[in-house]
Amino acid sequence: MNLIKRSPIQSLGYQFIPEAFIPEGKDEYYLRNIQNRSGIAYRQLNAMEIEILVRNRNQSDDWNKLLVSDEFNPELVKNCKFFGLVRIGKLEPCYLEYHNLRMPVGIYNSTIISCDLGDNVVIDNVHYLSHYILGNEVILVNVNEMSTTNYAKFGNGIVKEGEDPAIRIWLELCNENGGRKVIPFSGMLPGDAWIWSRFRTDRVLQDKLVQITQNSFDTRRGYYGKVGDRCIIKNCLIIKDVWIGSDAYIKGANKLKNLTIHSHAEASSQIGEGCELVNGIISEGCRVFYGVKAVRFAMASHSQLKYGARLINSYLGNNSTISCCEVLNSLIFPSHEQHHNNSFLCASLLQGQSNMAAGATVGSNHNSRGADGELVAGRGFWPGLCVSVKHNSRFATFNILAKGDYPAELDIPLPFSLISHQVHLNRVQVMPAYWFKYNLYALARNAWKYRERDKRIEKTQWLEFEYLAPDSVQEMVDAIPTLEMAVGKAFLIADLDARSYVFQHAGDLGRQLLKAKDPRIQELVVTVDGWENSKRQIELTKVPDAWHIFHRMIAFHAVQCAIGCPEINEFQYWENVKQLLPNTFGKWQWKNVGGQLMPAAILSELIDEVKSPQVSTWPEVHALYTAASLSYPTWKCAHGLQSLFEARQVIREDFGQREWEQVLRESVDTRRWLSEQTYLSRQKDYQNRFRNMVYDSMEERDLILGSLEDNGFIQQEQRECKAFVDKVETALKKTVHS
Repeated sequence: MNLIKRSPIQSLGYQFIPEAFIPEGKDEYYLRNIQNRSGIAYRQLNAMEIEILVRNRNQSDDWNKLLVSDEFNPELVKNCKFFGLVRIGKLEPCYLEYHNLRMPVGIYNSTIISCDLGDNVVIDNVHYLSHYILGNEVILVNVNEMSTTNYAKFGNGIVKEGEDPAIRIWLELCNENGGRKVIPFSGMLPGDAWIWSRFRTDRVLQDKLVQITQNSFDTRRGYYGKVGDRCIIKNCLIIKDVWIGSDAYIKGANKLKNLTIHSHAEASSQIGEGCELVNGIISEGCRVFYGVKAVRFAMASHSQLKYGARLINSYLGNNSTISCCEVLNSLIFPSHEQHHNNSFLCASLLQGQSNMAAGATVGSNHNSRGADGELVAGRGFWPGLCVSVKHNSRFATFNILAKGDYPAELDIPLPFSLISHQVHLNRVQVMPAYWFKYNLYALARNAWKYRERDKRIEKTQWLEFEYLAPDSVQEMVDAIPTLEMAVGKAFLIADLDARSYVFQHAGDLGRQLLKAKDPRIQELVVTVDGWENSKRQIELTKVPDAWHIFHRMIAFHAVQCAIGCPEINEFQYWENVKQLLPNTFGKWQWKNVGGQLMPAAILSELIDEVKSPQVSTWPEVHALYTAASLSYPTWKCAHGLQSLFEARQVIREDFGQREWEQVLRESVDTRRWLSEQTYLSRQKDYQNRFRNMVYDSMEERDLILGSLEDNGFIQQEQRECKAFVDKVETALKKTVHS
């Protein structure tokens, strides 16, 4: 049976806060008065104004409870019902226009209960507007219900006075069992969600994060919903317990409940037709359009949901887009792209710059006796068309998966790899360094694209967008001995003549074979064990090319770091550069903290600070991210130089000015090679007969696609190549004359 309460009409609009939760000496409006910062001086109506309002078919339970500004015009209020304390700013005889919607200023055909209205608002055909504070020049047109409860949390996972903690809203990220759940809150960064979801055994940290979140928000009952200046809300059904920043545009939404929608003049947020959003945080600059369903979610700034996307128990990072897809139990770092209706994503940690192709199925939705496990993918994860990947799986940075059904869990540690399931061979093949050999245009262009699309106003976390960065470079450093060992073992298994080499173990032999470019390597079937949860071996292809490319890219990265490091003057002199080398070469472990890279040791220090009594709010936690980012260029350079030493297996005493100059010269060749590969990988599309067959002529093709020579990104890339080469060559000339 539905429990329907009956109360006197005189109480409608009053007793918003239960009496037990009103502090002594306060009334039910005390929080409302704090929230209303309009500066409008209100007064009671005079007799003439009341007469005009009555003549215009307006009603009020108590005209003394209708307060107005001195510039209030009663002629602009018609056919409305007012209950409780309602305060209205100035109303002037003019109209407001937005996107060809032209509406006269005033309040018409609406029911308003205990609200504060700013200057020159437009309220027309709002059937039920209760307990909201509206800013100036707000337009509300054709809204069925817009109300706020006394216990509204606006999407934050907090508990109000007198509430059972069991009602707290959680986001069950990365795992369907809820074992990595986090509390959503306004201003949540990707790094916050990652730290909270990872260190589950640290109970002190977990309890502190709950405490910080709970203490960051006022738990008193009685806060009103707010709509910021210049917001437009039209043709919506239900808006309940929603806090909306300025300059937002909401049209045709079905249901918005328990949300914070951040928005401001420099980064307005928009919500479109058919959307149903419940229990979420939407950051500034977001776009949500066309039938989106989102429940228990958080969207970082400038992210988008479109075309029927479903986002449930998930966090979507900055500058990301999901169209048409279903995303469950996922933590997605910034710069993620996911399109096409038949794509499905489940229980995943995607660490940024990822792209889900059509038909990709990541997560089988229960492939065992329990809920799905977890998929963890480094930056640049790209499952291709119709890929099916089972949990649990882990992928290094910039891994791309070719079309296929991968029947078992995978653990691929090699970066920049093409992974393909060769059914006819009954094995998975991994081609390391694929991107550099065959698709450098996409790799380079994506890095540029991510930088250009980073529209964040407040860049609290320093996001790494370059494909050569400490995480990917460290994986290349670790990959080199893996490749050497695999080649050496394959050579010995093939029982080839190794008498010309003096070696201590298979890895030593493999390194000598690769360094000597022994042609017999091409005949080997190079395999590794333990990368797939099966009895099959995984085959590595084009290993010699990958080994040499990884060496080349590690050295090039070291030069890039030295040139870009603010602590190094005149990078051409080794005496200046070597000052950044660590005193002892320890193992670097880099952590991707929501798109911000930092050494594991620094992260441990950051977590210790979070647990300390000195940190009690999320802005203080975010300040730690910013402080860490200031040292990132130095850490990056130190790591890059150490990676060069490790990859080449040299010691400090054997490396000096002459060796550094050689590395600089090699970097010039590498930079030219990268530029050439970028051009050639794009040129293939223009030389493909099957791509060209749909055009009547090459002129028509270039008119439609743009000519290769006029490609803006390639032109920019070539300019950057020239600038790098000129800078290094000019610097090297100085060493000759010094």
